[in-house]
Amino acid sequence: MNKLFPLTALAIACVSSPLVSANDKLEEIVVISSRVPTPLRQIGTSVSVISANEIQQRGFNSLMDVLRSQPAVAVSNTGGAGKTSSLRIRGEEGFRTKIYLDKIDISDTSGTQTGPRIEHLLSSGIQRVEILRGPQGLMYGADAGGIVDITTASSQDGLSGEFSAEGGRYGTQQVAAYLGGGNDSVDFNLSASDFETDGFNARSDDTVLRDDDGYENTTFHGRVGWNVSEDFRLSLTARDVDAENAYDNCFDPVTFDRADDCRDDFSQSAWRAAAQYEAGAFTHELSYMGNETDRDYIDVGVTTYSAHGELETLSYIGSFTADDSLRLVYGVDLEESSVEDGADDPKRTQDGYYAEYQGNFNDNLYLTAGLRYDDNEDFGDHTSYRVSGAYLFSLNSGELKLKGTYGTGFRAPSLSEIALNNGPWAYPPASDTVLKEEESDGYDIGLSWYGKTGLYLEAVYFDQTVSDEIFYDLVDFSGYLQGDGETNSTGVELIGEVSLISSLTLSGNYTYNDTEDSSGATRIRRPEHLINLGADWRGLDDKLVLGLNVRGSYDIEGIVDGARVALDDYEVIDINASFEILHGLQIYGRVENLLDEDYEEVPNYNTSGTAAYAGVRYSF
Repeated sequence: MNKLFPLTALAIACVSSPLVSANDKLEEIVVISSRVPTPLRQIGTSVSVISANEIQQRGFNSLMDVLRSQPAVAVSNTGGAGKTSSLRIRGEEGFRTKIYLDKIDISDTSGTQTGPRIEHLLSSGIQRVEILRGPQGLMYGADAGGIVDITTASSQDGLSGEFSAEGGRYGTQQVAAYLGGGNDSVDFNLSASDFETDGFNARSDDTVLRDDDGYENTTFHGRVGWNVSEDFRLSLTARDVDAENAYDNCFDPVTFDRADDCRDDFSQSAWRAAAQYEAGAFTHELSYMGNETDRDYIDVGVTTYSAHGELETLSYIGSFTADDSLRLVYGVDLEESSVEDGADDPKRTQDGYYAEYQGNFNDNLYLTAGLRYDDNEDFGDHTSYRVSGAYLFSLNSGELKLKGTYGTGFRAPSLSEIALNNGPWAYPPASDTVLKEEESDGYDIGLSWYGKTGLYLEAVYFDQTVSDEIFYDLVDFSGYLQGDGETNSTGVELIGEVSLISSLTLSGNYTYNDTEDSSGATRIRRPEHLINLGADWRGLDDKLVLGLNVRGSYDIEGIVDGARVALDDYEVIDINASFEILHGLQIYGRVENLLDEDYEEVPNYNTSGTAAYAGVRYSF
């Protein structure tokens, strides 16, 4: 790799986002940092935002391909759409990151490590994504990775809707539809999407069957709200995902030989009921949410493993605003999780209580200080905290923001991690390992420049650790082991955006991430350098939109047969275009991996070659 490439390209292209002036960013309202709407100027944490326009323009079917365009976000995919994937923020594993969709925790408790199945999240119907980077998720009880908060399309007065259909390489096709509406009293939105692809051969070492490993996903999502009065609102949200995925490298249940005729069936139903009430300086929200997840693994036509997981949470979040200079946010989360796999049926409760002070001093200094107490049924009580600050002052033709934060968190071993190590088929060294909880802490400091001319620049330094990291035994495959010491991620994020002319915006981000496990070795599948560059051009009264995006990943290590191997550096170029033929009627297309880059994100797993897709979209 040319080490100068990321910095040089970023200097030319100075978080990808749609056309807005940089100065407007300070007034953008975000919710993710403290679970209450807050202007970005008041936030000391590191937050990224992806809008509906950007999601739609990039056009990726999978949301994880949109997320990987953001600072410090990396994805490891094992062979195409629907295949097991890990979303890592600042180098932390995906199960240390919580994902909420319309405020529903979509963690899969049926998995060996409780976390979201990012590979089954389609991008259709998504309106906005907020990402909180690092161990700053005090309000959520999150660990070191961070929080991803996803919002689906919101209802508008009257009736609105959208229909889209597209197709492309690998026999890929998707149909999606949305319908929403409402008035002062009642509102609703419904969305559905059906995606399928023949895929490609997932593993490069599948030299016998050499079959395409396809994927199908059908997702339904609905939300209805009732404004009982000006101050009181009730809402109900429901979601259902059914997916079927073919993959390679399982075992024949009769001969125990390796097989490449493997299937993973996934389904998840999730829901949330909430009541919101405002009374003067106080706000209150009481909610009950849950999900049920089923997984079945079928090897050579025989079901070899099934699991059912459930997650239920009763939550209250409230706030008190004394005046413009003082707000208190506080809440309770009462959670119960369970998993059934035919051998073990463990359950666990965890109760969390938190509060945060938010102070505004002279409209340019903003401070927060929060504390959280968690009581885990199996691992006792834990206290975590977060402090943050932001200071803004005018400088030349814009505003300079200095920010910093420090936070802690913990993660208890999952029910399945413990069950696997204690199960009848366990063997050393995992069977001799008594797992205990992980603890994490981290800080970041940064500065941002918001220019009145549309220039936006940001630089962040971060340092975070996980103590007693739990990891899978990739040498003896015996189960889950625990490191004695700390793993560490230290790095820098550089972010920029500039509007050269009214119709052309250049954007980019670069992340340097130096990771070490408890033995001092580089953590596998963590790129040391990540880069994203984007160009967005609009013409013909915004009817024509053209986009160019480049992502690069450098200095990555993987594991093959227990030994470390270096993966090749790579750059992938994607282009996209859309044109509004008539009001509300649009044709669009994209080419992924334009230059047919041959690369791996995980050793022995193939990635897509050049692939073109085209579709039509009608909105009203």
